Amino acid sequence: MAPAHHIIRRLSTAATVLALAGAAFAPAAGAAPDPITHPDQDHMGSGLAGRASSNLVAPAVAGLPGLDVASYQGNVDWTTVKNNGAKFAYVKATEGTSYTNPYFSQQYVGSYNAGLIRGAYHFATPNTSGGAAQADYFAAHGGGWSADHHTLPGALDIEYNPYGATCYGLSQASMRSWIHAFVNEYHAKTGRWAVIYSTLDWWTSCTGDSDATFAANDPFWIARYSSSAGAVPAGYGTYTIWQYADSGTFPGDQDTFNGTAARLLALADNTP
Repeated sequence: MAPAHHIIRRLSTAATVLALAGAAFAPAAGAAPDPITHPDQDHMGSGLAGRASSNLVAPAVAGLPGLDVASYQGNVDWTTVKNNGAKFAYVKATEGTSYTNPYFSQQYVGSYNAGLIRGAYHFATPNTSGGAAQADYFAAHGGGWSADHHTLPGALDIEYNPYGATCYGLSQASMRSWIHAFVNEYHAKTGRWAVIYSTLDWWTSCTGDSDATFAANDPFWIARYSSSAGAVPAGYGTYTIWQYADSGTFPGDQDTFNGTAARLLALADNTP
């Protein structure tokens, strides 16, 4: 039989090996979230890079032309945008609970002054803070709503994670809960239900596309760079806005509103 101190040393070594193995395979619950390191590069559709080819020709669909911009576009010549036919614009306001678009005022106020119906959007980072906290930050930093006939409800940009795991490390159930928390808090703060922007692929992968209750309140803005918008999530009969290309006539992404000018105004005014 080996001396007692040899047995103790072997047991100690084995325990260390088992502890290290456990650490290697344990879930990263409590791990720090991915840092937000390049919010100036994150915008609607930025996660589509490498996943879809850009359309260079506007699809032949009925609807109203529009665009969405972020700090990436800098100062925008809104008079030219208006003269080229744009009817509406969305502007990135915030990301997470720490970033605000430094060009927001020029882009948001400028589009209004040019006569466009405009709205603000929030780039979600569900692994850095809760949905309600991000909705509060958004509403307080440009994402509010005004009954002025020119302001659309805020939009939640929920898409491929630019910093890590596609679904931000959340389960489908947790992601659905996060989105519900955001839209419910946004409604409590502004009186409006947020528009939800995503791709069908991300929505299906990360939420399971099993909760049709979003369709009761939150218009869906689908991103799909193709000749048609394709299918929409469960519960939605159709899309409200379609982002069909990342470049074109206008600065930023190219969008079309699925309806008439009267319906766009109704969305802004919160009327049936």
